[in-house]
Amino acid sequence: MGTWQPLPDDLPSEVRHFVEQLRQLKDTTGLSLAALGARTAYSKSSWQRYLNAVQPPPRQAVAALCRVAGLAGADAERHGVRWELAVEAWPRPAPPPPTAAADSGSTGAAEDYEDDPTLPWWDRPEEPPPHRPAGRRLLLCAVLLLLLLLAAAVGAAVASG
Repeated sequence: MGTWQPLPDDLPSEVRHFVEQLRQLKDTTGLSLAALGARTAYSKSSWQRYLNAVQPPPRQAVAALCRVAGLAGADAERHGVRWELAVEAWPRPAPPPPTAAADSGSTGAAEDYEDDPTLPWWDRPEEPPPHRPAGRRLLLCAVLLLLLLLAAAVGAAVASG
């Protein structure tokens, strides 16, 4: 759809192949990066980082791009497999110099890339309704029945009187 900036020369072949495939897939949609961002849960600037190999995309971003491009089944799964291979080979940024937090045993985000756990609302599994104890429902029914009986008794007394 446009001219892509060249990928870094030192990029591992798995990453290069994956990003080139993502670029082709994005181009088949005919969407701009802003329009792609509007159709997925990922911003234009995020797509720029993913498609220029600055940062690996979350698996859900790849799935969203496949969905927008109309891919499903085995075709979409191939992109998932390419994502796994690329993430394994993706160059890690140099770890930051040790700090007091590092000395206390915490790990930096640069050490372990994790798939973004954020899912767009349309991909979230439906949550079951909150469990309400049956006792409350039974009590509510009993109170309503009592009010109905009371209203019927008052109505009968007014009618006969």
